[in-house]
Parts: sequence; C-alpha cells; structure tokens
Amino acid sequence: MTNVMANGIQIEYDTFGDKSSPALLLIAGNGAQLLFWDTEFCELLAKTGLFVIRFDNRDAGLSTKFDKAGFPDIMAAIKAAMEGKDVAAAYSLDDMADDCMGLLDALFIEKAHICGASMGGMIAQVVSYRHPQRVLSLTSIMSNTGNPHLPQGKPDAIAAVVAPPPTERKAYIEHNMNVWQKIWSPGFPFEEERARTYLEKSYDRSYYPQGMARQNMAILSCGDRTASLSSIKAPTLVIHGSGDPLIPVEAGKDTARVIPGANLLIIDGMGHDLPTGVWSEMIAAISHHIKQANTPPTLPQQSK
Repeated sequence: MTNVMANGIQIEYDTFGDKSSPALLLIAGNGAQLLFWDTEFCELLAKTGLFVIRFDNRDAGLSTKFDKAGFPDIMAAIKAAMEGKDVAAAYSLDDMADDCMGLLDALFIEKAHICGASMGGMIAQVVSYRHPQRVLSLTSIMSNTGNPHLPQGKPDAIAAVVAPPPTERKAYIEHNMNVWQKIWSPGFPFEEERARTYLEKSYDRSYYPQGMARQNMAILSCGDRTASLSSIKAPTLVIHGSGDPLIPVEAGKDTARVIPGANLLIIDGMGHDLPTGVWSEMIAAISHHIKQANTPPTLPQQSK
C-alpha cells in the first residue's frame, strides 16, 4: 500500500492486476477502510482482466483525517434530516467524489469503471453525474438514491450501526461483531472468523470512529439525489441483497429505476455485507457489465 496527494488530501491506496488493463475503482462504505474489499476479492476481480484500485476514503484508514471538524451530533442530524432541514457537514459526498477523481489523476488514469458499496455506492453515483467524462461504467452495490420516502432499515440494525463504539480493543471488536450479526446476510452462514479478523485488522490499522460520524453527516447533508441520478449516461449495474436490513432492497430497485438503462441484480439472501458465498455471482456480474461497457456497439451494415 502507498499514498498520494489528491484533491488537497493524502489518500492511501492499493492496486491489483496489470496497469495496462481497464481500471476499476472500488469505493468503501461508511467508516470502512480499504480492507472492506478483501484482498482475495480484489485478486479475483483482477483476474478477469482489470486493474483494481481500492483506497481509504477521507476520514478513514490511513487517509487524511479531519480532526479539526470535531465529533458531530449524529442523532440531531438524523432528526433534522427527517424533518426536511438542512444538515451542515465538514465535507460533502461531492468532496468525496472529487477525492476519487484526484486519486485517478495521481495514477494518470483518464477514465475508469467506478464501483461502490453502501456509502461508497452513493459516492460512485455522485462521481458518475459529477464527472461523467471520466466514468466508463457504474456499479452501485447495496446503496440508495437518498429518496426519503423509501422504506427505512430495521430499527435495531440502524441503532447498532450508529451507536458509538467502545475505545478498548476487545470491547470494540465484540461491539462490532454484534453489529455485523445484525446486518449480515440472512441467507448465508455468519463468517465469524473472517469478521473477527477483519475487525482486528481494522482496529489495529486505524481506530477512528469520529471519521465515520463525519462521513454520516456527509450522507445526511447530500439529501435526495434522484434528479441528478437521472442524468447519468454511463452503463449502470445495481446490485442489492433481498435481505438487506440496513438499506432495504426497495432502495436498490429505486436506484435502478431512476438511472436510465440501469440493470438490476438482486442477490437472494444477501444482507448489508459481502459474504464469500456471493463473490462468484457478484464478480461474474461486474466483469460481464464492464466487458459490455468496454465493447463498442456494432454499427449496422449499410445495404449496397
């Protein structure tokens, strides 16, 4: 892993595959580090003929932290958003989308396929309408449009995710094991060893809950993106789990409905995570989607 200065901040990143292959930028979700995208998952994507890039969003992992912005009152912000009021944030999803473009600039990549999960899906969407000339295709995973009228997640799942985590390592890991169990895919066995290893690595690499809170504020301040999403021209694949307790499947359906020509893949039994049991189907779908986007349309032959 290494880092670059991009969009005025330091961004930590990692790559897989041949630099000459089409680039695929993976964007992690709220509070997640680049570790969210398992090394093996990235390697499998790279084997389909892609140059895969994963990175730490601002305020996560080893990328720049916005300490001076302080720890926001997330519950007050949620209440304000539900009342239709503006939410002030240290930065926006627009800023985070511009970070993505800054990273591509630093890597001398003119255009890329953009893929994000959860908040990362929201950022990927913003990239696609904010920087359309840079986007070869969009893949939005377990994300939404910001439409406030859609069904909300299960209260216990939401409460678990927004609850402040303990600071002590063992307590932090147990707290987040509980969070993972609440948002885990109901159609797949809970991968306790994998989850625990991920949480241990995440804590040791960068324990930084205030960054997650500020990222939450960026989401809440963005509001409803429906109008902007309707302008996306990039080939789009929307992937969502039928059993997502945090961002219900209706959000995925809404995303596919709003973005012109989008294809929708609903994975039966998937929740708000990426269990290894869905990897083969998801990687095949993303690879196929990208290959179609890379293939220019065949022009009809003119009759003589």
